[in-house]
Amino acid sequence: MPQIIETVDVNVPVRQAYDQWTRFEEFPHFLDEVEKIVQVDDKTTDWTVKVAGQEREFRAVITEQHPDERVAWTVKDGEVEHAGVVTFHKLSDNETRVTAQIDWEPTGLLEKLGSAVGVGGHAVKKDLQNYKERVENAPTEPGWRGDVQA
Repeated sequence: MPQIIETVDVNVPVRQAYDQWTRFEEFPHFLDEVEKIVQVDDKTTDWTVKVAGQEREFRAVITEQHPDERVAWTVKDGEVEHAGVVTFHKLSDNETRVTAQIDWEPTGLLEKLGSAVGVGGHAVKKDLQNYKERVENAPTEPGWRGDVQA
C-alpha cells in the first residue's frame, strides 16, 4: 500500500489550523478531487470524490481525534481504500506545521500508473497548498473540538 507524507506550514495559530481541518463539509473548497462531504455524526463522514474522471463514494470513520493535535481516519465502506492522519504542530503563536500521512490502495490501471510515478504525492502537496490559502484567508469559525479515541 503506497504511503504519502506531505507537510505545509501555515501562518495561523494551531487552533485555527485545526478548526479549519475539522470543518469537513468545506473540504471541496480546497481538496481538488472532493466533490462533496456529508458529516453523518461526530465520527462518520460520507465522501464523493472524482478520481481520474471517475466518481467514487466512500464512508470514512474517525479513529482518533485530539483537538489541536491530530485527526486520524480509515475508510469503512466504499470504492476507495485508504487511511490517514493529519497532525498539527505549533511552531509559534501564529504558525503551525500541518502534516498529512495517507496510506492508500490504488485501483484500476490509471491509479496504479499514477501511484508508480508519484501523482498521489503531488496531488496531496497541491491540496495542502490550497488548504494553506484557505486557512490563511478564510473567515475563522470554530470546528468540531471533540475527542475521539478508538
